[in-house]
Amino acid sequence: MKREEIVSAVRSQPEVDVLVVGGGINGIGTFRDLALQGVSVLLVDKADFCSGASAASSRMAHGGIRYLENGEFRLVRESLAERNRLLKNAPHAVFPLLFTIPVYGWWSGILNAPLKFLGLLKRPSERGVVVIKLGMTLYDWFTRANRMTGTHALLSRQDALQKHSHLNPNIVMAATYYDALMPQAERIGLEIVLDAEAESPQAHALNYVTVTGADGESVQLQDQVSDQTFAVRPKVVVNASGAWIDFVNSAMHRPTRFIGGTKGSHIVVDHPALLNTLNGSAIFFENKDGRMCIFAPFEDKVIIGATDIRIENPDEAVCTDEEIDYFLGFTEHVLPGLKVDRSHIVYHFCGVRPLPSTDVDFAGLISRDHSIQVSEPNEVTRFPIYSLVGGKWTTFRAFAEQTTDRVLVFLGRARRGGTADLPIGGGEAYPQSDDQRQAWIETAAADTSLPTERVTTLFERYGTRAAEVARYTASGADRPLASAPMYSEREIMFLAEHEKVVHLEDVIVRRSILGLLGQVNGDVLQQTAAALGGVLGWTPEQVEAEIGQTSALLQQWHGVPAERLQLRAPDAHA
Repeated sequence: MKREEIVSAVRSQPEVDVLVVGGGINGIGTFRDLALQGVSVLLVDKADFCSGASAASSRMAHGGIRYLENGEFRLVRESLAERNRLLKNAPHAVFPLLFTIPVYGWWSGILNAPLKFLGLLKRPSERGVVVIKLGMTLYDWFTRANRMTGTHALLSRQDALQKHSHLNPNIVMAATYYDALMPQAERIGLEIVLDAEAESPQAHALNYVTVTGADGESVQLQDQVSDQTFAVRPKVVVNASGAWIDFVNSAMHRPTRFIGGTKGSHIVVDHPALLNTLNGSAIFFENKDGRMCIFAPFEDKVIIGATDIRIENPDEAVCTDEEIDYFLGFTEHVLPGLKVDRSHIVYHFCGVRPLPSTDVDFAGLISRDHSIQVSEPNEVTRFPIYSLVGGKWTTFRAFAEQTTDRVLVFLGRARRGGTADLPIGGGEAYPQSDDQRQAWIETAAADTSLPTERVTTLFERYGTRAAEVARYTASGADRPLASAPMYSEREIMFLAEHEKVVHLEDVIVRRSILGLLGQVNGDVLQQTAAALGGVLGWTPEQVEAEIGQTSALLQQWHGVPAERLQLRAPDAHA
């Protein structure tokens, strides 16, 4: 259904079993699970899907090896199981990645766990070889029955320095282990939304819809596109709005203090020598202040992160100059032979983790586990609210399953099936071997008369859903974006037609990785906006307004210089 059709359907039939507020990955996961149970469910988000914290992670699906010293063994086991499920269910979007940990001592950190247990640990001390070896051994042991990656290893100082040129020579050795990379995390969320709607005619998702109030059995919503207001009458509300949970609860006259969010910022750098130093691995390390940080390969760029800073208003979260100084400072320490400065930064991003409110001094010690906080009906609103606090990308499916089970009990409904083995989007019928993948690509190329190289690019981007994208792009005159030829005009049009695109920014920073890779300039904005406008019916004035809004967003929130966004090729969109 088109957006207007969904809004019309909801307005004409406002009764719904569940209203999910928040289109981040926790809300999306719950939306899909509820849809599978035949529950009528509406998902709304005040912005785009996966545009908050879900768009601001380090793009890792990981077990959380550092959580072991906090005694969070259940969380690590769950995270590793869910990481493996992502590798299996979304093979087009989640890939094994080797991590290297530089280690500077032998026995340091051995008291972190007992001091944490006694409540005496203010911040972790540096982890030495013994502690890291123990953690990686447990990591491998937890996945022994369902191994999807290689196991850990210790590298001598000489081997580590040979593998990673420019690594600090003061290390005593290095450790390696496996987790996973999610280059296009936002697309995983979007594909789950589409899967859910395809599964159930009673499941609808709307981006750019805000909760404005609640009374009695109704929740008031405002469509930011049409500026229309309408009400729904849910039996239960799932508040999955992340860092905005307390704000949304207050809007529904149920004030809470569940969230004590911390912001995490990252920068993306264009630095071939740094990428070469990573040598196909991520470098994961502990900074001097106890914060775990990362250098991660991302296409031909490198992501550097992350900070962990308390913040009151998530709408103010942006990567600051101080945080950039922090990144450049630890880069100089970990990789002293490399010169990385602001000129290498092509993009930065920031999000707020929906962590539980706590008085813990060191933000890194706050648990990344998840919980469901229930607000019972009161004299103003007569429905319960289940607030989803905490969590992380890797565990979204398990969190959603736990939430759905709670909702089903409240509704008096039985579970029909689970999501543990359910493919995601382009992971459906994904070819397993290199030969099978090549055969799939060649078949799709023959069916559409597209060049094999072009189909390969689409397959790597969309998995088996690339067949649909390829047919669409081949059905009319197409041409690559002038300054970003890895994308084409009809591919952009497909996104507009089939992926709930409302604004230009949806494509630039979430449906594609153009923004993250620093490949957006004025020409890309103009040509992309023109392609979207042709499908979405934008007037020339709307096209220019979208370009202006997206340009302002890229400058203010992502550090893209204004001069880069100036139009250089007037005929780029002709």
